[in-house]
Amino acid sequence: MDPALLLIILFNIGITVEAMTGALAAGERRMDLIGVLVVATVTAFGGGTVRDLLIGRYPLIWVANPELLLLTSIAALIMVAIARFARQLEKTFLALDALGLATFTIVGAQRAMDVGHGLAIASIMGVITGVAGGILRDMLCNRIPLAFRSELYATVSIVAVWLFLIMDYLGVSDALSIPITLVFGFAFRMLALKFHWVVPTFVYQARQHD
Repeated sequence: MDPALLLIILFNIGITVEAMTGALAAGERRMDLIGVLVVATVTAFGGGTVRDLLIGRYPLIWVANPELLLLTSIAALIMVAIARFARQLEKTFLALDALGLATFTIVGAQRAMDVGHGLAIASIMGVITGVAGGILRDMLCNRIPLAFRSELYATVSIVAVWLFLIMDYLGVSDALSIPITLVFGFAFRMLALKFHWVVPTFVYQARQHD
C-alpha cells in the first residue's frame, strides 16, 4: 500500500478513536452533549491545530476539511450511546490509540518538514501532534495530562519521531520508514502498557511551617 494512503487511513482512524476517548473523558466529568462534542473535537484535532498555528501552516486541517468535524462528532455521539460497553472495548481502544499516537507523530514531523523546518523543529512538531490533543483533553477535564505522568506516552512519541527523522535523513524511503515507525511506535506503547514501564517522577513536598 502507498505509505501516504496508509497514513491517511490511519489518521482518520486515529481522530475517530481520539474523539471517542475525549467523549468518555467528558462523560466522566458529567458534561452535557455540547461539552462532550467540544472535548471530543479538541482531543481529535488539538495536536494538529497547535502544530499548524506554531509553524504557520494554513488552512488548519479541520477548516480545510470540515467533513472531519462531522466524523469526529458522530464518533463522539456513538461513544455516548455505547459507553456502557467501554470497559469491554478498553484493550481495543488502547491498541488503536497506540497506533494513532505513532501516526500523528509521523504526520506532525512531515508537516513541519513540508514547510522547510529542520530535524529539531520537526521532532518537536511530531511530539506536539502526537500528545497535545490528549493534554488539552485532560486540562479541560481537570486531570493531570497523561503525557505528564510516569506512564510511557510522550516518551513513545519522542523516540518514534527521532527514529522516523533519522531514517528520513539517511535517505530511507517513506515506503520503509513509515511502516517501520508505525510498527515500532505501536509495539513500544503496547509493551510499555503490558510490562508497566514508567519514567521516573519528581516528587516534592513543601516543608510544613508551624
